[in-house]
Amino acid sequence: MTATTVRLLVALGVLATAVGWGFAKVWETLVGRYLPVPWTAAGALALLAAALLIWALMVRPRLRHAPRARPLEPLVAARTAALAMAASRTGAVAGGVYLGIAISFISLWSIDAGRERVLSSGAAVLASLAVVVIALWLERMCRLPEQMNDDDNAVRP
Repeated sequence: MTATTVRLLVALGVLATAVGWGFAKVWETLVGRYLPVPWTAAGALALLAAALLIWALMVRPRLRHAPRARPLEPLVAARTAALAMAASRTGAVAGGVYLGIAISFISLWSIDAGRERVLSSGAAVLASLAVVVIALWLERMCRLPEQMNDDDNAVRP
């Protein structure tokens, strides 16, 4: 597994922003109503960020081999890194989609419905940003030390 790069997350976010903006415009054209943006989207993303943060705070002492902390099993560390990678990408895509939706409603700021959609989309973008930041931190914690390589674990005759 290679580490997640900020460049990848930015690219995913930009593409998702275009998709979100286009989806909001197509929805308005085809359905004849504004795209609904529930506040629960931001809440769900905030819960994901909180769960990742709690997991990161629970795993950190075990990964750092703190006193009285039981070491984390390698398989659990690998699964945690995979979870962090998936969460960072999910946060980037979700944040991009909601940013695109918010951009599509900026011109309607003077209308209550437009303002409500911009605010709820903006809250979802902020929660997505929290998911990305926490996931990147968790992934970074799960990295192996630089000096360790495959030959260190090899059985020597």
